[in-house]
Amino acid sequence: MDVLSQNWSLEMPVTSLKTCPTCPTTFLTFWQYFVNVDDSVTEKIVVGRSSPRGTHFRRAGPRQKVCFESDEVLACIVTCGGLCPGLNTVIRELVCGLHDMYGVNSILGIEDGYKGFYSRNTIPLRPKVVNDIHRRGGTILGTSRGGHNTSKIVDSIQDRGINQVYIIGGDGTHKGAAMIFEEIRRRGLKVAVVGIPKTIDNDIPVIDKSFGFDTAVEEAQRAINAAHVEAESIENGIGVVKLMGRDSGFIAMYATLASRDVDCCLIPESPFFLEGPGGLFEHIKNRLKENGHMVLVIAEGAGQDLLRESMKDASGNKQLQDVGFWISQKIKDHFSKEKKMPVNLKYIDPTYMIRAIPGNASDNVYCTLLAHSAIHGAMAGFTGFTVGPVNARHAYIPFYRIIERQNKVGITDRMWARLLSSTNQPSFLDAKDVAESKKEKPPSSQLLSDDDGENLHRENHSGKSYFL
Repeated sequence: MDVLSQNWSLEMPVTSLKTCPTCPTTFLTFWQYFVNVDDSVTEKIVVGRSSPRGTHFRRAGPRQKVCFESDEVLACIVTCGGLCPGLNTVIRELVCGLHDMYGVNSILGIEDGYKGFYSRNTIPLRPKVVNDIHRRGGTILGTSRGGHNTSKIVDSIQDRGINQVYIIGGDGTHKGAAMIFEEIRRRGLKVAVVGIPKTIDNDIPVIDKSFGFDTAVEEAQRAINAAHVEAESIENGIGVVKLMGRDSGFIAMYATLASRDVDCCLIPESPFFLEGPGGLFEHIKNRLKENGHMVLVIAEGAGQDLLRESMKDASGNKQLQDVGFWISQKIKDHFSKEKKMPVNLKYIDPTYMIRAIPGNASDNVYCTLLAHSAIHGAMAGFTGFTVGPVNARHAYIPFYRIIERQNKVGITDRMWARLLSSTNQPSFLDAKDVAESKKEKPPSSQLLSDDDGENLHRENHSGKSYFL
């Protein structure tokens, strides 16, 4: 079972929520919804008859016993990395959830990402301060890439007396969160470190999806629709839309499937070529002959192997070349040689417009659930974990499971096959490529150890709290 262990080296009180005098009565009326301590969520729900039991995670939700007195909690919230729809909603629900459900009044906002722990002032956060921020895009705390100095960050946490740290960010941010957690554990501090996975690209593994993804797909429809209108309004019109997706093409794939106006979708996971039979240029030519217009969607990380080598930013991510502009120019250059088929190409890049909008209804609900799950876990004494839905059930996932790999589109999976059917585009794969991509590792029956995460409290058979 892949669960958070219950070993910690420092004592903390255990309080029953049903009798806790500092907890708001509005929350206590829901005591019958406490999660059983033994409940778990399985990572895979489709298995073979002879398959091993597999990996399980501890189910998220309120516990009857907590490890923090409300008036002793000093929580902090930090947002790192790029912008994403729903960031302000998560901040709002963390603040309101801590205050309204657990009576916590001391909450700090860390400005400008990780470096804000040691180079910027903090912002006191109260429900009135964050009341309407979910209607705005971006993050009221500011954000940045890089700036991670583990020792300085933990020094700041220790000096300020912070005992709950909520970190909102993607895979790079979670790598930093894991380092903070390990340093806090090394120093023996009574601090809960909790991650909330944020990436508009949906490339966080294990969880069903990341917040902001639904909003991004919905907003991408506007750009695709504009490209389609432009393309079909002129002879041999081509609309090119570049969408987010550095290493994973989920936004491009789902936006294409939702649109039904796209004739070709290019993503980082699926290599493609331009010239020759079965190439992109041939596909464009055929679609123009059939329909008189064409719409092409390309993820920002697609085709980077065809461009020059990229640099890296402060977070260690590749600084990608503008593949949308590049492929637009290549298409123009190619068809300029086709005397009988001049093309009219329009290029649309809505990337930053999509990142900067507030979350839609679906993402706002999702952000609320993530924030509340994070709060319940921290108050129950768990640490070193991130939250998210696994097969539609929210769970606590150890940091290392989040940072060990990236979630990617499987180009031999059913969803990609559905896209190929929808667009009628070539797969750009030969038989050898398909055989390679279908290779699977044999299933492992080894159960993961209890060292996957931490819990701040443990009880013996008499109900008394003790610590290893």
